[in-house]
Formats: sequence, C-alpha cells, structure tokens
Amino acid sequence: MKIGLLVVKEIKRRKLNFSLGLLSVIFAVASVTGALTMLKIHDINSDKLISGKEKETRERLAVLQDDYRKITKKLGFNLLILPEDQNLSDLYADDFAAKLMPESYVDSLANSRSIFIRHLLPSLQEKMIWPEKHRTIILTGIRGEVPFLHKNPKEPIIQAVPKGTIVLGYELHKSMQIKEGDKVTLKGDIFTVRKCNEARGNKDDITVWIALDEAQKILNKEGKINAIQALKCHCAGNSLAAVRDEVHSVLPGTQVIEKGSKVLMRAEARDRAAREALEAIEAEKNHRKSMRKEQEHFASILVPVVLFGSGIWIAFLFIGNVRERKSEIGILRAVGVKEWKIMKLFLLKAVIIGVLGAIAGYFAGLGTGGILGGQFTLKIFDINLLLIVLIFAPILALMAAYVPATIAARQNPANVLREE
Repeated sequence: MKIGLLVVKEIKRRKLNFSLGLLSVIFAVASVTGALTMLKIHDINSDKLISGKEKETRERLAVLQDDYRKITKKLGFNLLILPEDQNLSDLYADDFAAKLMPESYVDSLANSRSIFIRHLLPSLQEKMIWPEKHRTIILTGIRGEVPFLHKNPKEPIIQAVPKGTIVLGYELHKSMQIKEGDKVTLKGDIFTVRKCNEARGNKDDITVWIALDEAQKILNKEGKINAIQALKCHCAGNSLAAVRDEVHSVLPGTQVIEKGSKVLMRAEARDRAAREALEAIEAEKNHRKSMRKEQEHFASILVPVVLFGSGIWIAFLFIGNVRERKSEIGILRAVGVKEWKIMKLFLLKAVIIGVLGAIAGYFAGLGTGGILGGQFTLKIFDINLLLIVLIFAPILALMAAYVPATIAARQNPANVLREE
C-alpha cells in the first residue's frame, strides 16, 4: 500500500475538509507575514523619511547658519588686539588706543595657522581737530581685511575705504550738510565723500574713515597701527585663554580683549540653529518609534491568537476526518496495517496542508502587507521569512493533527468493525 497515493485520494475525496485546513494555515501564515511585512515597510519608510529629513535639515541648517552668520556679522568684531603697554583705563576713557604697534603685526598673524581667529582688520584711530571744519573728530584709518593664507576667504565684515575717499559719521555730515559725492578737505588733502552713515548713537557718529596709509600720513605715524580687530570663531576649545595663547605665540608684545556680549549673541544664534535642526530630526525619530511600537503591540496580540485559533481549527478538522474515516481505518487495521502507517496517513496530509498553506499564505501576507503598508517592491520580499514559514507552518499542522492521528492509529479494529 502506497501511503502517498492514499493521501492523494483522500484529499480528492474530501476536498472541503482539505480546503478548510489549507485555508486555516494560509490565514495563519498570511497574518504573521502581513504583520512582519508591515513592520518591515514601516522600517523602510522610516529610514527613507529620516534620511530625507536629515538631508533637508542639513540643508536648512546650512541656510539658517548662513542667515545667522549674515545677521550676527553685523554685530562686528568681538576681539581687540592691542599693544601690551596700552592702559585699558585710558582705552575705555578715550575709546581708542593711544599706544602703537607695527602694521606688520597683522600680516604675521595672517600668515600664522590660527584656528581660533577670523577676519583681521588693522586700524589706526586718533581723536583730532578737523582744521578746515573746526570740528573734533575721531580719525580712523582702515585697510581691507587681511585674509589668512591657509583658509578659504570669507566675506569681509567691513569693506575697505578706497584711497582718495572718505566716510563720514552721521553727526558730521548732517551738521555740515555734506552729501555723498561732495569734495571735502582734511588737513590739506582732498577727499570724495564715498558714504554718509546713518545714526548709530555712539562715537561712530563723529568718526571719519579713510584709507589706512592716508591716515598714517596725516597723523605722521607711517607703518603704525594701534589696534587689530578680529572675530573669534565659534568652534570647540575657543576659550579666551586659548585665543590669547595663540595670539601671544605669534605677537608676544600684545594683549587681547574680548567683547563678551557680542560673542555670546553670535554663539547662541548659531547654536540655536543647530539645536532646532537636531530637535526636528529627533522628534521625527521618536514619532516613528512610537508608531512602530503600536504596530508591534498589535502584532504581538494578533499573531498568537491567530496561530492558536488556526491550530485548534486544524485539530477539529482532523478529528472530524478521523470520525469520517472510522470504517476505513478499521479495515486497514484489520488487514494488518501498523499504527505508525495509519498515523502517517494523517500526518502526511498535515504536512501537505502546511507546505501549501505556507507558500500561499506567505505571498498572500506579502501582498496584503504591501498594500496596507503602501509599498509593494522587491525590498519587502524576505527569503529568510519564507524559509521560516515553510518550516513552522508544517510543524503547526503536524502538532494540530498529532492527537487526532494518534487516536485514529490506536483504535481497536474489532470494535470499529462491530460498530459498523
């Protein structure tokens, strides 16, 4: 007797019983596969979304930092490098440094490999009488910002004043009714008014700006400056002590003053931009994690219930099958068929149900999960999951069919035939 042939005939004869068992396995496998597929799609979408969010945030952060850089750049310089013997009390009283240092100092600093300083602006500033106008002014000579040779050039904070031109503070041009393009004379030299500044409410309103070498000539201080303005970068390890050590290593005869409020404002602005960007990404990650936990919780309840229900259903189907085949089993036992072969009849049928159900259920679950998850691509196909269900679905069917198969195999053929 060929067991396989008997099983095939049994399946053909009792199609409904086989179909119901197969549907039970398909439903169980599809539920597991669908739940896991939706979780996988969630992870794929999360990775894609977070990756896109990080890219968008990096771009947004770059824009924000650039905007903050442009805004905070208007705050001006936050470091002042002065001659070592400059008395700070005199500096604060006069609002400019009286002591001098060589102009070459700024070039020495620019040629160094400074990591904490950007934007160097040498200047010569002194209070004087404007003889032609009989006005007290602060004459300031500046040159273009000196670039660091080893760094990418940055947009200058203050533009240089071209030779032969002059920039006037608000109080000066307003009181003397001077307009841009006018000609003015300063200590015998003729200058074209390049710009008339708006009111600033500080010493700038009585300040005159000209080219550095022209100011040095007027003040008889060729090759001298009394300050180097600089911008401390917003980077790790940029404490004032570190900046001072760096500057002193290049310019030993100097001192460094920090304008704290502007430094803090600049740092806080840039930090806020970075913090907002990182918080946006973290919030999105937490949201996606929360959604995944909800799906996992639902799957953790659904899957065991479906598996248990499917197992019970298959067991009842096999019990019913055993009762329907009671006389057949009695005859087989009466002609000497052993118990294990009787069990094999039922267990082989369970294996067939399990294998077919695993294959159909996997692809049904894959399709359902893909549709519900909103993504149906090759990425969601998982060969490992297919192999797992091909192993465990037949095991589930075998476990459900084992007790009915045992009952069938251990029936007394005499009792069965007597009842018939």
